[in-house]
Amino acid sequence: MTYLPILAFAGVYLAVELIWAVPPVAAAVYLGASIACFIAYAVDKSAAQSRRRRTPESTLFLLGLAGGWPGAVLAQQWLRHKSIKRGFRAKFWLTVLLNVGMFIWIAFLLDRLR
Repeated sequence: MTYLPILAFAGVYLAVELIWAVPPVAAAVYLGASIACFIAYAVDKSAAQSRRRRTPESTLFLLGLAGGWPGAVLAQQWLRHKSIKRGFRAKFWLTVLLNVGMFIWIAFLLDRLR
């Protein structure tokens, strides 16, 4: 299950690329946002372990919504952080669905402008 959502998105990304020609910057945005999101999870995990000020969940959700959710999926698995709380996980997967929907919609709109 660890990599399944990321692999599924890779398939969606490829399909959208074949249908509407996604600008190359999209992949760079996902990569950069994923790295930033993974780092944010790592910082929050470290803060939780040492009882320091935590990263707000809303920040983690926004980073995921902005395209960093693949990095969040990896961080949840590899760092075992934010992987048990049901409320957080439900909201997280909602942001994933919203992000993928926005990706498809924006690709469609950009194609129509060409």
